[in-house]
Amino acid sequence: MPRVADVPGQVAADGFRSRIVRRYERASPGTQQLFARLYLEGLATGDFEPVFRELVGETTALSANAVVRLKERWGDEYAAWKRRSLATQRYAYLWADGVYLGIGSEPDKTALLCVLGARQDGTKELLALEPGYRESAGSWAGVLRDLRERGLAAPLVAVGDGALGLWAALDEVFPTTAHQRCWNHRVLNVQDTLPKRLQAEARRRLREIAEAETLEACARLRSRYVAELYAAGQAAAAETIQRDWETFVTFYRFPKEHWLHLRTSNPIESLFSGVRLRTDATKRMRTRETALYLVFKLVERLSQNWRALNGGENLMTLVLEGCIFTDGVLQPRPGALRADRQLDGRARFPAARKCGTRTS
Repeated sequence: MPRVADVPGQVAADGFRSRIVRRYERASPGTQQLFARLYLEGLATGDFEPVFRELVGETTALSANAVVRLKERWGDEYAAWKRRSLATQRYAYLWADGVYLGIGSEPDKTALLCVLGARQDGTKELLALEPGYRESAGSWAGVLRDLRERGLAAPLVAVGDGALGLWAALDEVFPTTAHQRCWNHRVLNVQDTLPKRLQAEARRRLREIAEAETLEACARLRSRYVAELYAAGQAAAAETIQRDWETFVTFYRFPKEHWLHLRTSNPIESLFSGVRLRTDATKRMRTRETALYLVFKLVERLSQNWRALNGGENLMTLVLEGCIFTDGVLQPRPGALRADRQLDGRARFPAARKCGTRTS
């Protein structure tokens, strides 16, 4: 910025001040945003000085403290995001899980409770990211109550692993929401009860059960495999498969196009894999707030590549309207077939959005 000392008083009583560069500014806003983004991608705060000094000059602020001040802005962004209203959207499905991070000198890792929602247009959205205590029922209930107070209506189904705290909290806050347990976690639970020589077969059989075309076929395959396990002396594995069975087949009541998304908690697990790549490089973060804001910004970036649900907005509309699906197939409402027979083909098209008269 040019230094001008001889500006006439009648032109500028307080002397020259640039309208482009603020006082004491040593880097442009774009450069500052770039530094914050590079830190988000994995560059340590102590690396900025040796890496960028020749590129940006000697006067630009590149100390670790300068980068820390840039990160403090993330706290304001997180606070605004956490207060936003959820009443303008409908969410049919939720995925919930916790990610554990090493923070400060605490001997136990801190749990960040994460909730992902499927919007009415079929896209996914991060709804909650809160620190909690070991995924307890109280911690999850606090997260869900906050979502409800900000306008979230009860979702149709929630998907998660075997953490008992989540399911107890759902029964308290959203008692009408159906439970869908993750099949990937059940596979791991069953494998833990089996000798190593039987684990690969267990994974294959359980995947075959989970991918059965109908609920009846799924139950038949389960019964057959459970009987074989009992006959082989593997009662613990057989009992693990049967435990909470009804919560593993909830997805059959929803469109077949959505089964891929509902059978497991992969939508949120894949999110955590990207978060762990960055946080593992950091080893242990100094404060819980730093970890929270870092994960929040990571998720914000990763959300740009999230996959929308199969079927898009049209299918999600049918789900939210309360249409009935049996083994993933849309069922006509009572009287719908009789009414359809009284109309010709062209007259049925205006009713295509109603349950039972969906068109391709």
